[in-house]
Amino acid sequence: MSLWFAMGDGGGGGVRRRRSRVEVIVEILREALDGANKTRLMYRCNLNFGRFNRYLRELLDAGLLERVAANPEAGMVLYRTTEKGRELLKILEKAGEFLSV
Repeated sequence: MSLWFAMGDGGGGGVRRRRSRVEVIVEILREALDGANKTRLMYRCNLNFGRFNRYLRELLDAGLLERVAANPEAGMVLYRTTEKGRELLKILEKAGEFLSV
């Protein structure tokens, strides 16, 4: 689902526009609401490894995502949207409602 616009013309053969930075951030925050590992987030958000890692680092540094040890013995880490991230997500979704006229 796109945040503020429909991708392409809806006719199956339309040109797809790149997602905006805000749209990618919204997707990552949504997918991480209940916690997800790095691979799941990357694939669900349809990002390549390098691009995903840049977003992940930025969202962690901003306090919008947090690392949670899911299985310390196996070294498994989940990423989860923080309260601050949830607040931002609500704001961005509300803005999307106003902008999708």
